[in-house]
Amino acid sequence: MSLMTIGTVAFDDIETPFGRAEKVVGGACTYISWAASYFIRDIKLVSIVGDDFPKSELQLMEERGVDLAGLEIVPDKKTFFWAGRYHQNMNQRDTLVTDLNVLADFDPVLPDSYRDCDYVMLGNLTPEIQLKVIRQLDRRPKIIALDTMNFWMDVAMDGLLEVLREVDLLTINDEEARQLSGEYSLIAAARKIFTMGPRFLVVKKGEHGALLFAADRVFYAPALPLTQVKDPTGAGDTFAGGFMGYLAKTDDTSFDNLKRAIIYGSAMASFCVEEFSLDRLKTLDETAIQHRVKQFADLVHFEL
Repeated sequence: MSLMTIGTVAFDDIETPFGRAEKVVGGACTYISWAASYFIRDIKLVSIVGDDFPKSELQLMEERGVDLAGLEIVPDKKTFFWAGRYHQNMNQRDTLVTDLNVLADFDPVLPDSYRDCDYVMLGNLTPEIQLKVIRQLDRRPKIIALDTMNFWMDVAMDGLLEVLREVDLLTINDEEARQLSGEYSLIAAARKIFTMGPRFLVVKKGEHGALLFAADRVFYAPALPLTQVKDPTGAGDTFAGGFMGYLAKTDDTSFDNLKRAIIYGSAMASFCVEEFSLDRLKTLDETAIQHRVKQFADLVHFEL
């Protein structure tokens, strides 16, 4: 099965209570692709960078099975750059710099080989771009998943509602779910969001885990308690990559399998936060991932 992912490939400057990482590789597409590569080797990336982006990083992704035919490299231009500082509790951060650079002119055109993907993960971009990508597909994927944020709810709500009508699954945090739906109860929020188009809703709650909603079912996946969290940047995108990668690997979109995908996505995110940037994701293997998944299973297992 194939997975197409659309989003940013970027440079980040990150400061947390545990240190600082300057001009490291980041971006939603990057984290999604790396996480998914531990499950499948047919990942099609759609993004844009300047010619300042390291060729060595692109080669590493290609070695992980990431197809870069959809990556536009703009000569004499700079890659998208974000800088942020996290607070002591790591749930809050201040954005210090956002330089769109090449992202300001991002207008993706899918290669022909991308137009019949089995699974699609639309990273956090403008609803206009997300919808444009959907409309270039030759056939309906088995799952189209969408990530968005409160900023687009504030400035592009009409466009967001339009793209929501085209997707199967939405991933947002609890604050965004309440804003989008106008409901405080997350159950009521899910029901309202289902009327907008999606069949499934994943509500990310950071250090408190994630909730999966379908029409008449709810599943809760806790977050794994960790000794230390160094850098939460990219954790949500890593979760999405693990989640969608597992779905593509198993090719099963039943609610019970989505529950397993939530756990695999959570496991991947728990690795991501242990080091800065992609450092931990680059050192994983199947044994480590399965051990971490077992830790999640042990965390919630009990006998009636």
